[in-house]
Amino acid sequence: MDDLDRYDALGLGDLVRRGEVSAETLLDRAIARVEAVNPQINAVVLKHYDAARAQLAQGRPEGPFAGVPFLLKDLGATLAGTVTTDGSRAFADWTAKADSTITRRAKAAGLTIFGKTASPEFGLTTSTESKLWGATRNPWNLERIAGGSSGGAAASVAARILPMAHASDGGGSIRIPAACCGLFGLKPSRGRVPYNPGAGIGWNGLSTQHAVTISVRDSAALLDALSGPEPGDSVVPPKDHGGFLDAAGRAPRPLRIALVEAAPSGVALHPDCQAALADAAALCESLGHRVEPARLSLDATAIAAAFGVCISVDIFSRLERRGDELGRPVREGEVETITWMMAQRGKSATGQAYADARHTFDTAAVEVARLLETYDLFLSPTLAEPPGPLGRLGLSPANIGDYGRAIGAFSPYTALQNQTGVPSMSVPLFWNAEGLPIGMMFTAPHAREDLLFSLAGQLEAARPWGDRRPPLSAA
Repeated sequence: MDDLDRYDALGLGDLVRRGEVSAETLLDRAIARVEAVNPQINAVVLKHYDAARAQLAQGRPEGPFAGVPFLLKDLGATLAGTVTTDGSRAFADWTAKADSTITRRAKAAGLTIFGKTASPEFGLTTSTESKLWGATRNPWNLERIAGGSSGGAAASVAARILPMAHASDGGGSIRIPAACCGLFGLKPSRGRVPYNPGAGIGWNGLSTQHAVTISVRDSAALLDALSGPEPGDSVVPPKDHGGFLDAAGRAPRPLRIALVEAAPSGVALHPDCQAALADAAALCESLGHRVEPARLSLDATAIAAAFGVCISVDIFSRLERRGDELGRPVREGEVETITWMMAQRGKSATGQAYADARHTFDTAAVEVARLLETYDLFLSPTLAEPPGPLGRLGLSPANIGDYGRAIGAFSPYTALQNQTGVPSMSVPLFWNAEGLPIGMMFTAPHAREDLLFSLAGQLEAARPWGDRRPPLSAA
């Protein structure tokens, strides 16, 4: 551990602005940490060290994160002149012609982009394992998953390569790895952070982008920098309720919080997650909030089917566009088993099926909104199980049925917020007897990220997690 480990990303940016450390020093330090720990966790899969040095050579960075190293997820984000594979062998040589919106905004905030982190193919599963890049390992236990699909980002931050990294979330892919790796992860409201001009919104409106971080204030300040409209947006960004960084430093009024223990699908909750949920509820009550048991009345079967239709249509369309680029169809052997199955399902999906799926999500959004008319937030586990062993949730399983049961048992909570468009966060408040982190999830009404940040800042102050280090750490 060195002196700079006492600082989060905002703290490092302040040091650079005051001339106490150089951006070049921070970059060299981050690169050295990648080289030291990445062989064990397999989190950083594309190294753009020369591009980062060229970025710094253009002049002293400005912004709240001036000169702070940053990693993009190898999915949905582009850096001009570099490869973005989306975790797929079919895209292994796809080179971006321009920076994506999130890349441009990250650079404008002062961040230095020096690589990309692993994702499973197209972000389609809850563990970061792929035939292209192999398995990403959890720094808290190298035999366990780091979560997905932003597992490379989470493992990098948990291992203290850097204090925050880009992530995206179409069914839990920020919150799941944050929970697995003991980090803070907030999924913004639909439309808060734009995708590229003309690119629409990921997974037919299910996906959004942000980051995994060690500190709450880094997440808040980064969302201030990344949010806002982009020309051609197909979704109007939600209104702001003041700056997110300001909200993170302001304790909330006493809140009424619904405790939603039962997953919509009815799967069993692991005892460790039950203990963590009870502990989080007690912590909230000790801070002056009112916590009451509640339930969501949802048709879990219909929602799951609708989720599958929307994603499958997107995957089929993506592979068709790639085939047009290649001048030939993408072949079955070039993608993972589950990916190919989903693409074939998307190919046969009807317009009515897609419209019905959207209607199912709209109906679920009404139920969530009704709950959040009575309560300020609702609290549930992020996951139904602690991070499990590698090999169960990869996209080319030996047994499709076993894979389906395993993914349903592990993550039955997080997709609802993507389907309904509301913001949600995973907060690292609990570690089990094995030393594995257990995340707790809070969900707010649409556009109320400020409320989440205010509570998160209060929770962080009451039970700090930033100094907890996994056994494998560069610090």
